[in-house]
Amino acid sequence: MSYTLLDGVRGYADAHVDASGVAASPIAGLSAIRALAPSELQYAINRPLVAIVVQGSKRVTMGRESFDFGAGESLLIAADVPTVSQITRATIAAPYYSFVFELDPSVIESLAAEMQAVEEEYGTPVRIEPTEREVADAALRLIQILDRSSALPLLKDQLIRELHYWLLAGRHGAAIRALGVTNSRARRIARAVARIREHYVKPLRIEELAAAAGMSPSSFHQHFRTVTSLSPLQFQKQLRLIEARRLMLAEGAASSNAAYAVGYESIPQFTREYGRMFGTPPVKDIKAAKARVTMAA
Repeated sequence: MSYTLLDGVRGYADAHVDASGVAASPIAGLSAIRALAPSELQYAINRPLVAIVVQGSKRVTMGRESFDFGAGESLLIAADVPTVSQITRATIAAPYYSFVFELDPSVIESLAAEMQAVEEEYGTPVRIEPTEREVADAALRLIQILDRSSALPLLKDQLIRELHYWLLAGRHGAAIRALGVTNSRARRIARAVARIREHYVKPLRIEELAAAAGMSPSSFHQHFRTVTSLSPLQFQKQLRLIEARRLMLAEGAASSNAAYAVGYESIPQFTREYGRMFGTPPVKDIKAAKARVTMAA
């Protein structure tokens, strides 16, 4: 009997999944996801990644565009962009399962040079494509070694490299390639994004971010919005609000404490901006979210 990626993801997720439905792995950026029912809306600013759905379905929205994908399809997020996602098909009898793999620009850069790949314009940073057999096979071999402590340190690097290779060689290749070009617009903006992520609590200094990207401030603003769909200030604001919501939901922080922890100095401002993003004020939102969790338990 053939052993499929669904078998591999299901076996690993069922053995390691936490309360949030995530089965983390010993390899940074690689995880399996399981859901036993359709999910609430999930807000995130993901790093560039590929998500391979092997059972169930999901919807991802970026700005005004929505993308529906299911078993046999792969989602590529090729830049640090804000998304709203929701698992749309999952049951106890047939859970949602996916394989999530964050892309490594250094591996892409090395492979793209050896493949003599040329950077191309690729359009939207979020896209859906059928999962190619070579990609699924490489992902399966990678997930099969996660629980094998003797094999993992010896094989993980070459399997990570192989998975990147098949992604570059396949339908997602053009969109991924820019991540490996040192001076590409995507890589330069990624350097600025990394600084915002690291220091999101502090006030933005556009001149420093532009310098990190190797651009003038005016050019930086334009390219930042093109790549991420947001201005730098909007990007920082969404990072702060997403983290504040996590602090309230996962750690039980009071809304005022969460606001101060992520860099807000004004509680009314935090409440207004939270309501604009999540549709309801923080106290009401968290109370409703906790009630839904209790009802589902």
